[in-house]
Order: sequence, then structure tokens, then C-alpha cells
Amino acid sequence: MTGSPSTHVLAVPDVHLHYEVRGDGPLLLLLGAPMPAADFTPLAEVLARDHTVVTTDPRGIANSALDDPQQDSTPELRADDVAAILDDLGAQSADVFGSSGGAVTGLALVSAHPTRVRTLIAHEPPVLELLPDAAEQRAKTEEIVETFHRDGVAAAMAKFMANAGFDVNPEGAPVAAEPSPQQIAHGTRFLAHELSGTASYLPDIAALTRGPARVVVGIGADSGGLLTYRTSTALADQLGSPAVEFPGDHGGFIGQPAEFADTMRKVLAET
Repeated sequence: MTGSPSTHVLAVPDVHLHYEVRGDGPLLLLLGAPMPAADFTPLAEVLARDHTVVTTDPRGIANSALDDPQQDSTPELRADDVAAILDDLGAQSADVFGSSGGAVTGLALVSAHPTRVRTLIAHEPPVLELLPDAAEQRAKTEEIVETFHRDGVAAAMAKFMANAGFDVNPEGAPVAAEPSPQQIAHGTRFLAHELSGTASYLPDIAALTRGPARVVVGIGADSGGLLTYRTSTALADQLGSPAVEFPGDHGGFIGQPAEFADTMRKVLAET
């Protein structure tokens, strides 16, 4: 065990950012979107044995309260939030791991603040605009948002998960528990104010490759049937470097945190 993390609240324009720090060693940020800091706790605890690990609630999620709850969340805004956290820590740069929407945040961070990142591990970023069927995916995102406004969170999330490639009704699976009020709140925030901005983000390949930051794309060993396998492969091809295989699928860092951390350490040790 690494002990309890220290908790911090940073006031920046429009939002009070909640973040946690644990461990000792090279600085490493773990980013999700819309996943809150709590979902990264198992991975953070393992990595904190040899890193100073920062986890954060993205703007509008969990404890990072917005002044205007109706404000949309974009990768660019979230990237500026991460830069503000680095400033608050007195850190010029850090290694960054981002998963899913958090990986898109990381890409925006490298583009806007290239000297603040040493290595970015972008784990399965849903960069749909890089796909040959980007227009079709754009339409599906619009349909998911429309479903949310018409039929609610559950119906929209079922459509979102099916399009992402997950089996939403696996045979023999236990009946899912009713979502908690917090899960409903996070789903509402994601569908109403975050999904569109993340799904429409087009990575600036020139910016990602000309700066000092090293960008590594990660893909889950069990993610072959997922939409994010396609987007991750497309990004790796654009960057001209092979993707790195990580344990598990899209959420491998939750189910296999120790094995996942071992792969992360190997990637971060490379130069």
C-alpha cells in the first residue's frame, strides 16, 4: 500500500478541478474522460510504488464542479486543465497516460502544450475523424445524442456501447444492477456535453510529431472487435510508429492493474 493520496482543489476559470497525488518518483498523470479519478485508483496504487501519480476528475465529472453545468467539455479545455494542474504542482513536464476520452485529452495536451509532456501513452483514443467512415460515425454520434434527449441515458448508452463494439446483452451475464445516481449524472454529462466534442476531435498529426513529446498508442490485447481498435490503429499509422499491446481490452487497467502497470513501465523506460 502507498498510503492515502493527498487531495487538491484548483480553481481555474469556469471550474474547480479536483485532483489527487500519491506515491513518489517521476511525475505521471492518469487521465480519463468521462472516467473520474476513482476509476484509476487500482492502477494508481500500483504505479505509486515508483512514481508520483496524479489522478483527476475531468471538468464537470464527480468533484470537478463547473460554474456553469451546461458548459460543453472539449479536449482543448481539458488539456488546458491538465496544464493548470502541472502549474499547480510546480512541474514543468510529466509523463501522461490517457485512456479513451482521456487519451484524446492527452493528444490535445501535446498539441497545445508540447513541452509539458515527456511521453504520452494514448490508450485506445476514439479519434473517429481518422477513420475512412468518419462521416458515418459522425452521424451515429449525432443519433446517440438525439436518443439521449428523446429516450434518456440508458437507451443512449446502450446505443453508444453497441456502436463501440461491446456486447451489451451477453448470453448468461448477470442482470445489471440499477445505475447509481452518480452513474446517471456522469452519463448525462457525457452524452449532453462531452461526447460530441471528443468524437469530433481531429488530431493534429504535424503537431504531435514535430515537438519534443513522444506519443505512443496503446491497444488492448482483447480489443480487436472494438471501434477503438480501428481508431487506435489509424492513429498509429498516421504517427508512423507501431501501437503497443496492453493487457485486457478497453478497460484493461481496471481488470488487470498490475499487468497493465508493468507494460506502462516498459513503455516509459524506452527512449
